[in-house]
Amino acid sequence: MGSMYYGGMETVIHIEDRALAHLKVVIATKLRRGESFTLSWRHPDDEPRGRSTVCLHPSIPLRFVFDDPERPALSRQWIDELAASANSSGGILLVDEHVHTGPVAISPETAPEGAPDGSPTSFSG
Repeated sequence: MGSMYYGGMETVIHIEDRALAHLKVVIATKLRRGESFTLSWRHPDDEPRGRSTVCLHPSIPLRFVFDDPERPALSRQWIDELAASANSSGGILLVDEHVHTGPVAISPETAPEGAPDGSPTSFSG
């Protein structure tokens, strides 16, 4: 679980590391351009029910802290979705990453060893 510290906020904003890494890209881009915007999220299950919004401004200090020392691979689609919401009147709405989890068809030419020849093979991801 990562953390975001904004200005003089006494309360730390806890966000899962992967989501925070994606948010960092979008937030840093907006702030480098001198743009103000809001960031909204639903409270995690271990906090009181509800949602919060902060107004981000380039002149207010911001720090990201990640629990995992390794950078995760980033999803261009998720960054694009977050950036689109950042450019809307409602600001960034932290949404879950959309990951394709349906079956993936494997052709006989690309089937892993041990797969039946000539028959379609699928794996759930």
